[in-house]
Amino acid sequence: MPRLFTGLEIPAEVGFALSLKRGGLSGARWIDPDNYHITLRFIGDVDGKTADEVADSLDRLSNSLQFSIRLTHLGTFGGDKPRALYAGVEPSEALNRLQSAHERVLQRAGLPPEGRKFVPHVSLARLRGTSAEDVARFIAEAARFEPLSFVPARFVLFSSRDSVGGGPYLVEQSYPLAA
Repeated sequence: MPRLFTGLEIPAEVGFALSLKRGGLSGARWIDPDNYHITLRFIGDVDGKTADEVADSLDRLSNSLQFSIRLTHLGTFGGDKPRALYAGVEPSEALNRLQSAHERVLQRAGLPPEGRKFVPHVSLARLRGTSAEDVARFIAEAARFEPLSFVPARFVLFSSRDSVGGGPYLVEQSYPLAA
C-alpha cells in the first residue's frame, strides 16, 4: 500500500540555500535537500483503488492559479521536546486556499478530515534527544535567515516508503498551476 501526500516541491536553488543551515545540532537527522517539500495534505497508507481515486480527484485542482511562496524563518515542532526543525512559510492566502481545496476534494473522495492544523513549512531535520535550549541556541547562532522566495509551477502527489527520517519521496503524479 502506498503512503501518499500532496505537496509543493522546493526548487534546487532554494533547497541548496536551506541545506547551508545543516550541521551543528546534536540529535538532528538532517533531511536530504532532494526531499525538501511543503506538505499540503497528508493522506497516509491507502490501497490502489483509493490511490487512483485520490489522483483523479486532484485533477480537478489542476490549473489553480500560481502564487509566490516565501520562506522567512527557522522554527521547531514539539515545544519542550523538539522533534523537528523547519523553515517556516510566510502566511499566504493563496497557499491556504490551495490547501483547503485539497482538503475538500480528498474528503469528497472518502478520506477522513485532516486532524492537524495546516502549518506550512519545509522540514530540515528530525530531532531526537535534542533539548529545547540546544535548538534555541542553534536558531540564535544560525546566520540571519534571508527570506527565500519561489513560485511553484505545480503541486504533486508524492509517495513514500515507511522509513526513518522520511524519504525518499517519489512523484506519482503532478498537476500544473496556471500562470
